[in-house]
Amino acid sequence: MLPAVAVAVAVAVAVAVAVAVAVAVALPVAPALRHGLARSVLRRAAGRYRRRLELRGSEVRLSQERRLRRLLPAGTARGSEAFRERYPLGQSCADGAAGERVPPLRPWALLRSCWGTDPPLQGSLLYLDALRAAFPQALAPRGTALLSWAPGHPRAPAGWPLPTLYCTPAEAGALPSRAAALRVQLLFALQERALRVLEAGLAAELHDALAALRAGWPELAQDLALGRLSPQPGLPEGARGRLQALLVPNAARAAELRAECAHGFEGIVQRLWPQLEVVVVGTAHGAEQLYCDALRQADCKGLPFYCPFYRAAGALLGVNLWPEEPAPRFLLCPDWAFCEFLPCPAEEEPRTVLLGELWEGREYGLVLTARPGEYRCRAGEVLRVAGFHKQCPVVEPVRRESQALSVRGESIPEDRFCRSLCRAVGMWPGARLVDYICVESALLGASSGACAPHYEVFVELRGLRDLSEGQRYKLDQCLQEDFPIYKSFRFKGSIGPLRLHLVGAGAFARLREALGSPLPMPRVLREERLLRLIQSTVIS
Repeated sequence: MLPAVAVAVAVAVAVAVAVAVAVAVALPVAPALRHGLARSVLRRAAGRYRRRLELRGSEVRLSQERRLRRLLPAGTARGSEAFRERYPLGQSCADGAAGERVPPLRPWALLRSCWGTDPPLQGSLLYLDALRAAFPQALAPRGTALLSWAPGHPRAPAGWPLPTLYCTPAEAGALPSRAAALRVQLLFALQERALRVLEAGLAAELHDALAALRAGWPELAQDLALGRLSPQPGLPEGARGRLQALLVPNAARAAELRAECAHGFEGIVQRLWPQLEVVVVGTAHGAEQLYCDALRQADCKGLPFYCPFYRAAGALLGVNLWPEEPAPRFLLCPDWAFCEFLPCPAEEEPRTVLLGELWEGREYGLVLTARPGEYRCRAGEVLRVAGFHKQCPVVEPVRRESQALSVRGESIPEDRFCRSLCRAVGMWPGARLVDYICVESALLGASSGACAPHYEVFVELRGLRDLSEGQRYKLDQCLQEDFPIYKSFRFKGSIGPLRLHLVGAGAFARLREALGSPLPMPRVLREERLLRLIQSTVIS
């Protein structure tokens, strides 16, 4: 417990910060001055919470017990042992959105975050502090462009407590059409030559926005020159009028866009925004890793990527305090959720371990209690412990258990399947993998014919327009080499040969639109309507 004097000082600092935010919001001063004042205030609040995090990191078990007490009904027996005895391991967590709707920042919210638990606000404060420390110019006013789709409502960006960071209007991200939303946001980003940060909710959103730039840069240049927003499907006329009023004609910028696109698209992001310091993506691991790798090698060549948050089942659990490191790793904050872990591989009688009982280098399945009434849910995420920050584990997401392939109980994880697929593609001269998705033959029903259970894989490639039978067989061969159990089932005839289909360009952008929500790309299709959509795009 802090001494009374220290508590009084801390309260005074928190109140001063909250009052300063109120003044920054209310004063009729120039936008740049308001931005600077708010930035200074938030920096102080972030420093306060960072010190609190360091303290909590030295007493992980106590912090977790406190968090658990807040989540349980009044009168419930205290302690994690009693909790685990009372509530059995639950079913899978409900899917959560990739981001959260967060209300406008209020002084009392900032004050509460210094003492209570407000993961969205505390996470964003830590993000802004880490970003400023690594990239000093990243918090410039209107220096961040956001590419993120949330149909029906704006989704909170990473730096939402400082809205003057963003040059893209919130309404653009809430359009009913994903393609329209990304195109409109891209147009607003192109207006600002002095961008410092390019932010996307998912790596796939940045990937698809830049694909739209490749396909439609002449029309984008014309809209820039005229200060116009062209009609397009999924862009209601009322929204188009409101958004168009925010554009101004810029013939010089349009000419620059034409000149840079005419020179090709490798490194196009750095050429269009020469002052850009970093690309921020809400999710860069798991299924999104494929898009990050492609962007690093081509459109975003030479730029660092920073993934600030780790979320599971819609709950914010961890923060990446190391923006300059190429591989994202996340510190699990002990007062954001009560976390348990199942050691991998699974034991016959599963017994969870707690946050302070993990071992470096091992993998664990995540069991989550993040909201009152939702106790001990299996998050379906496997994490690897990469190290520790004081007593807090620092983790790397490894795979999603729901995306494993299995037609005979063989269970091929998504991360290892992706490695086998990339190895096979590497044997096809000139080919580069753009995207892929898998289907277990049970979903195909009678259309799969009278054959043994098998996988069907749909791929989009660049540099190759057709596949020979020998090339198709390479993937099945790689899977047999990488998974002895799969090879055994193939030898017995219990699993039939894999079927590989090539789809046309843009097929996966259409699939993501049809998913209807901003979640990471599934790698195993479970819905017939999505299967019919991807089948309709097959070209070979």
